[in-house]
Parts: sequence; structure tokens; C-alpha cells
Amino acid sequence: MTKRVNVLGIGISVLNLRTALAAIAAAVRDRRKGYLCVTGVHGVMEAQADAAFKNILNAAFLCTPDGMPMVWAGRLAGHREMRRVYGPDLLLDVCAWSETSGCRHFFYGGAAGVAERLAQKLKAKFPKLEVVGTFTPPFRKLNAAEEKQLVEQISTAKPDILWVGLSTPKQEKFMAEYLPKLDVTLMVGVGAAFDFHSGRVKQAPRWMQRSGLEWFYRLCSEPRRLARRYLRNNPLFALKFFSQLTGLKKYPLP
Repeated sequence: MTKRVNVLGIGISVLNLRTALAAIAAAVRDRRKGYLCVTGVHGVMEAQADAAFKNILNAAFLCTPDGMPMVWAGRLAGHREMRRVYGPDLLLDVCAWSETSGCRHFFYGGAAGVAERLAQKLKAKFPKLEVVGTFTPPFRKLNAAEEKQLVEQISTAKPDILWVGLSTPKQEKFMAEYLPKLDVTLMVGVGAAFDFHSGRVKQAPRWMQRSGLEWFYRLCSEPRRLARRYLRNNPLFALKFFSQLTGLKKYPLP
């Protein structure tokens, strides 16, 4: 069982890219079903007002430290080995491992054509990668016919990992609902990784990612869509986390 650190009531897994990949490889090998959430400040703050979403994050097979504040929280708790397990990087590392493991992949999410472009780009980068399907969902809950189509497509394709590229908390709620319905071992929600690796959206420079400033780059790139998320959630997270550190308020894990 992976150790976790309590960040405002969310159990963030104590991981780095190497240990996250090892856990995923073991789950695929042993056919151990589960879903994986890559979680940063946005996810933690969304869960503060949504008990069902909080339970989904805490029930995940892994809840990785996607943002640098999660890593800093882990290190403050004494976990010096903790590093950022960033969704786009995790996707590439798993694909590289899959060239020799035979792991099969399916991509669900993104705007029209994004999942297909992502699959093409990854196949070009990893020629031995097995991509067995893609599915572009509507911007709403699947209806009965669409759900039946997805279930049948997954049943035929038999992927080991279904990558989900939706926004948080939509992708996490989708995974929790559909894991029992789909013939797949792991579901991994990686959000914007679909847009980044398909070439639809440009990633922040590495130095900004490492210093915890990726949010600022993304805010400048998409201010209308992301202003509320970052300008509200980031200061509120800092206040609440300081309160947790100083013992002014407890955030028990469910």
C-alpha cells in the first residue's frame, strides 16, 4: 500500500515518477483494477466543497502529486523522496515502458480529433506502442447509446490502460463511475496532457514547471477559462494549508 500524506483531507500518494511507474506496471501485470488521479491544488480545492469528489480522490489506486505544492507538502511531512508526478510526464514514461511490456492503451477524451492526434504523435515517438482505440465523448454525460458504444468498443479492444483526458473533477468522477463497467485494468486521468502532447496547447517551460509557476503560464495562455480556478483556488489553498500546518484546523482523511 502506497504511503499518503494528508493535504486538506486528501491523501496524496508519496511517489516520484519511478515509483509511480513501478506501481502501474505491477497493477497491469496482476490485473488489479483501479483508477489513478493526478492531483494538484485545483483538485484538492474542488474537493473541499464536494464530499463525493473527496471520497473519489481518497479511494483512488494512486492519487499522485501533480502540482509542486503537493510535493512541498510531502517534504514538509518528511517524505524527502517525493517528487512531482505530472500527468504529461507520467503518460510518456508509461508509453516508453509499454514498448517492451506489451501494455495496450486506449485514449478517451479531448476535443474533436485530439485523441486521434495524440495517438498518432505517441506512435511516432514510441513505434512499438500498442494503441487499440480512441473515443471522443460529448461535453455532457454519456447517454445510454453512447455508453453502450463505449462499453462495446472497450470490450473489443481490451486495453490495459484507459487514459482519460477531461477536466477535473469531471475526469475523476467519470473514472469512478465507469471503472466497474469497462473491461480495463487501469484508468488514468491526465487532463491537459491530451492537449499538450497532441500539439493543441503549448506547455509551460520546464523551469516554470519545476518552480511551481506552471499555473501562471497557463493563466496567461487561457485567462478567460482559468482565471477563476487559479486566482481563487491558489490563495485559498495557501490559507487553508497554513491553517493545517499550524494546527488551527484538522483535515481528517475519510
